Amino acid sequence: MADNYSLFPKKNLLMMAGCLVLIILGFVLMSGGSSSVEGGFNPDIFSTRRIIVGPTVAFLGFLLMAFAIIAGPRKKNTDEAPAAPLKESAAETPAEK
Repeated sequence: MADNYSLFPKKNLLMMAGCLVLIILGFVLMSGGSSSVEGGFNPDIFSTRRIIVGPTVAFLGFLLMAFAIIAGPRKKNTDEAPAAPLKESAAETPAEK
């Protein structure tokens, strides 16, 4: 097997790796320590970092992961000439000729 075939180009793999880091970072931001007192209440569970920032970072990671999977390579059309416009107008149909 001399042909190295990859399902995703290197650019997509790097984007997916970055998205995976974002997802993991979001889950780390949502995690935290528990209460030091058994059965006690820890108000830190309602912090902005755990409720807003962490889920937002993880959600952006999932959205960008979908984009990284779907995004295809950009094609350069420098070899092809632009398509010529149609010469027939709407008023001039083959039935009227």
